[in-house]
Amino acid sequence: MSAVTKRAYWILLLAAVALLIGAFFRLGAVRLPGHAVLGAAKVSVNTDRNPAPVSLGDFKNGFSTVLKPVLPAVVNISSTKIVKTQPNNMPDFFNDPMFRQFFGNQLPPQYSQRPHSQREFGLGSGVIVNPDGYILTNNHVVSGASDVEVYTPDQKQYKAKVVGTDPLTDVAVLKIEAAGLPTLTLGDSSTLKVGDVVFAIGQPFGIGETATMGIVSATGRGLGGAIERYEDFIQTDAAINPGNSGGALVDLRGDLVGINTAILSGGGEEGGNEGVGFAIPINMAHNVMDQIVEHGKVIRGFLGVTIQQVQPEMAKAFGLSHGGGALIGDVTPNSPAAKAGLQRGDIILQLNGQPVNGSGELSVRIAQLAPGSVAHLKVFRNGQEKDLDVTLGEYPEKGNAANRGPENEEGTPAALKGVQVQNLTADIARQLNLPPTTTGVVILDIDPSSAAAEAGLQRGDVIQEVNRKPVHNLQEYHQALEGTDNHQVLLLVNHGGTTLYLVIPGE
Repeated sequence: MSAVTKRAYWILLLAAVALLIGAFFRLGAVRLPGHAVLGAAKVSVNTDRNPAPVSLGDFKNGFSTVLKPVLPAVVNISSTKIVKTQPNNMPDFFNDPMFRQFFGNQLPPQYSQRPHSQREFGLGSGVIVNPDGYILTNNHVVSGASDVEVYTPDQKQYKAKVVGTDPLTDVAVLKIEAAGLPTLTLGDSSTLKVGDVVFAIGQPFGIGETATMGIVSATGRGLGGAIERYEDFIQTDAAINPGNSGGALVDLRGDLVGINTAILSGGGEEGGNEGVGFAIPINMAHNVMDQIVEHGKVIRGFLGVTIQQVQPEMAKAFGLSHGGGALIGDVTPNSPAAKAGLQRGDIILQLNGQPVNGSGELSVRIAQLAPGSVAHLKVFRNGQEKDLDVTLGEYPEKGNAANRGPENEEGTPAALKGVQVQNLTADIARQLNLPPTTTGVVILDIDPSSAAAEAGLQRGDVIQEVNRKPVHNLQEYHQALEGTDNHQVLLLVNHGGTTLYLVIPGE
């Protein structure tokens, strides 16, 4: 082979390899671990990631210049679902022989003994984020709906398809067949600060589109899972009312920074705004939307631990000088956490070099990491800090002590006064739906006015540790309590199959 021929041969070979590598990356065969957003977005949206500061002096006559281009992109959503209702309890007089004599066996429809179906209607709001008809809203606005219709501010009506939902963040993605629709530019919710001016836009009480103004009163707000599994809310005093769910929270630039989702109201479900409303940050909602469109579901990182807040008294009990972090109450067998060596009683202080301020924050941050990525953790264990690396998984969609009677309170420390316990037997474990290998002492009764009840201890809970000492039976329970007197007590409790730590204050 001549030198020229060889050179041509190598040029062709290198070109072919380059083409193959390019195709490999274009097809998405290579995924870089550790990225919060999995895969490329399939919905084209406008984003504003480097917004310039806005001066309030620019708004001499109010904020109409902000709201005018925003309002057309916020829509009304009407949903219908069929629900099965059980028969009503029939009043006694319908069974009276005299009634039967005159009216026979024909009962009023509402007292029919057969289940019947009825329609339920719901109203909410949504935000157009793509000119070809992709809409962001709340899962609870369309959950279980058989029909969803979208009404735009220019009085057009569309039948909507539910592309997908994520109940764990309360995000849903809809699609209507339209083109050239007005849209909102997506802002960067991570830059929001307490005091920033925001506007809530939606369809409260079904009366039509409205806009209200307020400020951001908190960020990163979690409510302990009271609303969603993953809570990282923007809290605002901009009036959010029933029907605003799924609507837009925008900043002074008119950028979409959140999806309105919930309110705290003293008036029950139908109560109105009381100055405490919550919105899902748009960074979270955008990530969820991309995954729903690309994968049909949301793929989340999975650690495999049960965690809880570290309050100051809990930190003191563990020898930590400050609160914060996330305390591990249990580790799932064979989970990524178990394989990495995480243990019950560890307090996670940092994730990937950033402080962990609470259990809810840790859950959100782990969920945003890709399965297969490595989470670098700093944990506090037995008075020392320790670094551990955990390769995350994918979040899944779904002793023989003698039997003795209840223990009396003689010699019981002040913290556990009012708590009656006995050995956990196989029969009791079975009644509590606990594995037969579960050990400890079970609470048979507890004084509702006791310090232990106030701290969260309940009848049926199984005490498995006292002050970090394992408890398999009553003898070990009393040994562990020796010397506690009037001091606080740290318990590891199995509550319905989940273990958690409780601090019971002393006198």
